Amino acid sequence: MSDKQLLHLVIGGELKNVSDIEFRDLSKVEFVGAYASYADAHKAWKAKAQATVDNAHARYFIIHAHKLLDPSTD
Repeated sequence: MSDKQLLHLVIGGELKNVSDIEFRDLSKVEFVGAYASYADAHKAWKAKAQATVDNAHARYFIIHAHKLLDPSTD
């Protein structure tokens, strides 16, 4: 039996300021992908974060979309 699908989204781009979470240009925010588990989303997030390590303003995030769709999920 497989685990329940829990939707996670990975997005990212350049921030206006490294001490805040406001993107420089929303039209350039990158949708990395949608993942059925946190582990898969974390792998994608880590790959993008490592690929942009030289850009101090680049940040990627994992959004727990399943919590937005159904707040009763863990």
